[in-house]
Amino acid sequence: MDVRRAFDILPHQIATSPKPDALASKINGQWVPISSQQLLDQANLVSLGLVSLGLKRGDKVAIISMNRPEWMLADFGISQIGATSVPMYPSITVEDYKYIFTDAGVRAVFVADAKLFDKVKEATQGLDIPAENIFTFDKIDGARHFSELLEIGKKGNAADLDPLKAAVEPDDLLTLIYTSGTTGSPKGVMLTHDNILSNCRNSQRFVPVTKDDKALSFLPLCHIFERMVTYLYMINGVSIYYAESMDVIADNLREVKPQIFTTVPRLLEKVYDKIVAKGHELEGVKKSLFFWALDLGLKFDTQKDQGFLYNTQLALANKLIFNKWREALGGNLRCIVSGGGALQPRLARVFWAAGIRVMEGYGLTETSPVIAVGGYEPENNMIGTVGPLIDNMEVKIAADGEILTKSASVMKGYYNKPELTAEVFDKEGWFHTGDIGELVNGKFLKITDRKKEMFKTSGGKYIAPQVIEGKLKEDPLIEQAMVVGADQKFPSALVVPSFSDLKGWCKRNNVNCDCSNEELIKNEKIVDLFEGLVKKYNQSFAQWEQVKRIVLLPELWTVESGEMTPTMKVKRKVITEKNKDLIDSLYLQAEKR
Repeated sequence: MDVRRAFDILPHQIATSPKPDALASKINGQWVPISSQQLLDQANLVSLGLVSLGLKRGDKVAIISMNRPEWMLADFGISQIGATSVPMYPSITVEDYKYIFTDAGVRAVFVADAKLFDKVKEATQGLDIPAENIFTFDKIDGARHFSELLEIGKKGNAADLDPLKAAVEPDDLLTLIYTSGTTGSPKGVMLTHDNILSNCRNSQRFVPVTKDDKALSFLPLCHIFERMVTYLYMINGVSIYYAESMDVIADNLREVKPQIFTTVPRLLEKVYDKIVAKGHELEGVKKSLFFWALDLGLKFDTQKDQGFLYNTQLALANKLIFNKWREALGGNLRCIVSGGGALQPRLARVFWAAGIRVMEGYGLTETSPVIAVGGYEPENNMIGTVGPLIDNMEVKIAADGEILTKSASVMKGYYNKPELTAEVFDKEGWFHTGDIGELVNGKFLKITDRKKEMFKTSGGKYIAPQVIEGKLKEDPLIEQAMVVGADQKFPSALVVPSFSDLKGWCKRNNVNCDCSNEELIKNEKIVDLFEGLVKKYNQSFAQWEQVKRIVLLPELWTVESGEMTPTMKVKRKVITEKNKDLIDSLYLQAEKR
């Protein structure tokens, strides 16, 4: 069956691989499935309910929720009447909600729980969004529950939706996704049905899934990465299980035993760091075996057969050590798809060595999102790159190193912002990604930095901060890092330690850590430790790129504190302003020396 519009996925799945558990979530301690047919029937009720409320083609409807089946029911229900979904992060501010509601002209809202409902009520004050058009997924006093919309829908007839569905064209607007951005107001990225579905089609051969597989979903559905992958799962008949929360992912993995899941690099870093921390707790032969296996894993290379001795040792390490890693991830995991940021090569090497294939991808919201992805097959996966281009994707590297692209997946533009749209498309129709990169061996795309984030020292040398930050964060003791030094003689870095790992180091090295974070980072032994770490990682860079001075910070940068975007990218301007005095002092002290 031809899947031309997003909602065509539902009848396609029923026709090709009907599932008793198309979607599943945990309710009162039990996994509760929704079948393919139930999913279509309830999506129809959502559509009919929205039509009864006066919603029509082209109207904007917001979805603000963590991942759960109702999110997808709302998504399909909205699209079937030709309306446009406006998904938003649960973690953004009331001011952001108000801005997006106003800019998009939102007419109805689906919201998950009481806390978010209160934020929506505050954000909608004075706006033309009727209270009766706000529905909650949880039952909340004083709010219309999602079941009320389904009841309204039951008064209609599913056949009445046929002309509405038939009127929807592949080039119609499916969704408005507001990019959080590291500077300025959010921009509404206009993506059509065909934008996202063409990305599904062109990524198809890279995703090794079958109709017998299960996926665990926990990345936010409001992000284009998880949204597109969800459509791709459903087209292929993969059952999708929604994790309860980030806190219990390990439990959910063991319960669901998925073949695949998508993640951001930070989660893999935390999994790896926890495993290594447990390795440090071992003693004697067990500890020696653990770090022997880990060392083998760090040498793994998808592009190189390292010979009989290495392969024999790795097979033994898999039987003795790495099998426990696979069991901890459910025991059936075939691969992990990583996106949303740069993956440290050491993580890819170790997981591949452990029989868990990591496929790192690259793209933007504006490209629906995938431009390139590392393959499941070793020959199509070069660690340290984001893999080959997906099918029907054009890429060229500009003279200044910027990655330019053309494909059916590239957005229509930014909503209500023609001048910003004109800035990212050149006269030949190439979309300018803002990322710097290169093609390795004419096949594998490698991202080296963000064009806008590069800066120049007073000596005229360009610094690519992301590369340096990524190298520093390879150390389990470094949670976050941001390189500074524009127009200064040398780069410096703000460093946030991983305090749980740091306290473990303190206990192993007889350093008192029974104190606050503020006091701990002032300890001379701790300062010396981190200066030593930075000195070690500096060896990977040219003299002018090396971080000469650091300052340790006591608190993590978070979305709530305004220092990170919802996609966990640092807001450099905000962090720089908040730490201006500390940064200035780094260079003042250097001048006095």
